[in-house]
Amino acid sequence: MSTQSLLSPIMGFLSCSTPEAWIQKAALPENLSQLLIDHCNCELKAAQTAMFLLRKYAVDADSGQLLLAWAKPYEDFVYQKERDIGEFLAGRTQKNEAIGELTPKANFATAPDLIAKMVRLIKEEFHHFEQVLALMHARGIEYQNMNAGRYAKGMMKHIRTFEPAALVDKLIAGAFIEARSCERFAMLAPYLDDELNKFYVSLLRSEARHYQDYLTLAENIAETTSTKVNTNNSKKVKPSVKEDIPSRIALFATVEAELISSPDPDFKFHSGLPTQLMG
Repeated sequence: MSTQSLLSPIMGFLSCSTPEAWIQKAALPENLSQLLIDHCNCELKAAQTAMFLLRKYAVDADSGQLLLAWAKPYEDFVYQKERDIGEFLAGRTQKNEAIGELTPKANFATAPDLIAKMVRLIKEEFHHFEQVLALMHARGIEYQNMNAGRYAKGMMKHIRTFEPAALVDKLIAGAFIEARSCERFAMLAPYLDDELNKFYVSLLRSEARHYQDYLTLAENIAETTSTKVNTNNSKKVKPSVKEDIPSRIALFATVEAELISSPDPDFKFHSGLPTQLMG
């Protein structure tokens, strides 16, 4: 599949393109280290977010422990004060191996589909984390934790507080985050050196699928969710959250576009319009 074919549905989903000023700033050599460090953090955060969704909604307690064990080597590396990138990368193939069978919650009909899609996503995000880390290591860039920017927080502020609407909103927000990542990889790649250009282009297919997986899960969960109540000895079905899908997508599209196109004093992979180009 061509790059254009991959990007076409994503550009139709997003309400705006990345501002040219962000691309100009991201392409500056003096900003490359900061960009790669934040990208590395984003890959881990994406895996953690998917893992949280599985543990909260889709799997039993024992399976939740398996997921935590899977994440532990990555989180130990990130959160410890003393870290050795070379040592961590030496065991990369063992860290991201199969975790064993996960048991879905019996009362959640969409759990098997959520598990299948999120496990694949987590595996790929951990792999991308390792790939970015290896690129950094080869270029002498030290890993460091970075404070979260306003982007994800700005999206999460609009998540509804009751279920299943909250889950549907989280999945829609996830679709936008993955779609924006894919768009930025494609927009930025031509401005980077050959190695990074090829790497970012190589990420497009999986990021495009991640966006679609999140959106499909949101639609499927909304489709299967309804509540039957007794009204005068008869059963009445309340409207399902399926009816809200178009309006929720439209809301998050507006919120996401505002975060991307408005001035942002911070500079990160998902930051908005730079308030200054240099530095």
